Amino acid sequence: MSSSEEVSWISWFCGLRGNEFFCEVDEDYIQDKFNLTGLNEQVPHYRQALDMILDLEPDEELEDNPNQSDLIEQAAEMLYGLIHARYILTNRGIAQMLEKYQQGDFGYCPRVYCENQPMLPIGKCWRRGRRAADGRSSGKEVGQGGRAWRAEPGYLPGLSDIPGEAMVKLYCPKCMDVYTPKSSRHHHTDGAYFGTGFPHMLFMVHPEYRPKRPANQFVPRWGARQNHQGSQDRPRPPHREGKRGQGPFLSSASPKARALPAEGPCPGEVL
Repeated sequence: MSSSEEVSWISWFCGLRGNEFFCEVDEDYIQDKFNLTGLNEQVPHYRQALDMILDLEPDEELEDNPNQSDLIEQAAEMLYGLIHARYILTNRGIAQMLEKYQQGDFGYCPRVYCENQPMLPIGKCWRRGRRAADGRSSGKEVGQGGRAWRAEPGYLPGLSDIPGEAMVKLYCPKCMDVYTPKSSRHHHTDGAYFGTGFPHMLFMVHPEYRPKRPANQFVPRWGARQNHQGSQDRPRPPHREGKRGQGPFLSSASPKARALPAEGPCPGEVL
């Protein structure tokens, strides 16, 4: 295979199983140092990781040290993810992600009334924080990966752009709720590589792709009949003979009750 036919590191990374949510970032964007501002402080082995992403020749010492090479590989994946979170907020990145969204590459909403609405990736976590006067709080993550995302006492949902705090979730723009990816291979993808505001930015740039809210909503039914307003008729209570310490109890539907005269004023009552 000639060098021109070799697969770039970016194409190889995006083609890995579990990385289907990523788009391929343009190398021109990565080579612009302004777009990488501050990442050198977040990613270890920043220079070597950047060279790996851009398919530059590694140092000879790195090739002779396999342990160091593994560390650089992990740093390159982290660096690419953080670059990716910035890139998908640009016009070019939004266009690429919009194409994947229309193809359903991110999956479909499991809610029945959303009717297989395509979803978008988003970074999400549960955080514990300082409790406010109304009892609400936000702060530390309590679950990630394939575990159920359930609020526990003292926890409220929050969003995170910090690597390692939460795995990627999927946002449905129709019901405006967030779900765990169906496939377990996406349970280890960091949510910081997509950011907390990407879906909203996409629909801000392309409002014509924002779906309408569901017209139907699930209503629990516990009987066979339903009145004209859609609510269920309540079952009538059985006839009771009486209460303790009182005379016979007559329901309003009883013939004897209907035969009783209407109530008049009590003796001595001033009209």
